[in-house]
Amino acid sequence: MLESYFESEVTLKGLRAGPSGAWLAGFAASLHAEGYSWWTARHYLRSANHLGHFLRRERIAFDTVCSGVISSFRDHFRRCRCPRPNGGETENTVRGAKCFVRHLRRIGIVPEQEEHPWPPLVQGFRRWLRQHRGVSDTTLAHYSQAAIELFTKVGSDPGQYDAQRLRLFLLDRARNRGVGSAKAISSGLRMFLRYLAIGGECRAGLDDAIPALAGWRLASLPSCLSPGEIAQIIEGCGQTSLMELRDRAVILLLARLGLRASDVSALRLGEVDWEDGSLLVKGKSRRESRLPLPQEVGDAILAYLKCRPIAQDSHIFLRMVAPLRGLPPRGLSQIVARAMHRAGIVSPSYGSHILRHAAATEMLRSGVSLYDIGSVLRHQSLDMSAYYAKVDVELLKEVVQPWPEVLSC
Repeated sequence: MLESYFESEVTLKGLRAGPSGAWLAGFAASLHAEGYSWWTARHYLRSANHLGHFLRRERIAFDTVCSGVISSFRDHFRRCRCPRPNGGETENTVRGAKCFVRHLRRIGIVPEQEEHPWPPLVQGFRRWLRQHRGVSDTTLAHYSQAAIELFTKVGSDPGQYDAQRLRLFLLDRARNRGVGSAKAISSGLRMFLRYLAIGGECRAGLDDAIPALAGWRLASLPSCLSPGEIAQIIEGCGQTSLMELRDRAVILLLARLGLRASDVSALRLGEVDWEDGSLLVKGKSRRESRLPLPQEVGDAILAYLKCRPIAQDSHIFLRMVAPLRGLPPRGLSQIVARAMHRAGIVSPSYGSHILRHAAATEMLRSGVSLYDIGSVLRHQSLDMSAYYAKVDVELLKEVVQPWPEVLSC
């Protein structure tokens, strides 16, 4: 595979004989499969060669490479005396080296490491959340951040925690945040304290010291868009380029089926049953549901799949730039936000969830029962579906009772 990027026999011989030579052919094949351009792949291969010479000079084994080693690799550019061709001395060289290390990690040469240097207790907490609670990636990130902030502000010895210190910490962190963000912190703290109590790291019952924050999810009207605005957003998505086809399919899935961004992000090629006309959705807490696939949505997905680049990643929706991997939920929200701005929609919020609200609202206005809405949206409680019973403001005006006047004495 190296011959696809280098023609000189001298260069090929030097690359293969270098410290990284044993893995360069596989790295080249990986870069090709992930959709990197010829020039980028060629530079990244040189970067991998450069990293190998640096590790040899510093007497660092490949299986001990970590983020600190990559930082040292960047710092050595000022005094670099590595053999040529070594991949250059730019920030792009560092990106190539990181990409090479990820490849070595995938094939088992470099051991797996946490992306962040989590303290041991937080690492155990994250494993516990994954194995026993089945949380999503978003929830895992929120809860881990809450635990790290607790360690930073209150201390890393849970045995010293008490109710007063925990309350003061939560109130301080919640002071400049919205209700939703503050509630995420409080939920994460409770869960972390329960985990610590199970392991005997802190006193049992400290999770009850975390106060409930005012803010009721059923007290406000859901933000939603009118059918005309939804039509504007969909019509604003072109159908000529690969990105336009992808964005249109994503928006139709969100708007017609009321899926969450994480649901669409997790969709894989084998989860669409084209004969049955259905879609397997893996939602929160590892629950799986099979939903009907409307014709319009299926046509949009097919139009995208016909142009979708071939990639090792089996996710339906891929990034537009290498590496060709599945889109994260945040990327889907950005797609919706761009489409809303392009259509000139003015809204209190911009993102994927507003399309979920719009789908539920339209079902309710069409006479669909709350039970059926809850089935489509996969709500665990009917109360969540009842949240949308308040969206028909005009009907509410007809049944609302007048406010009694206060007669002055």
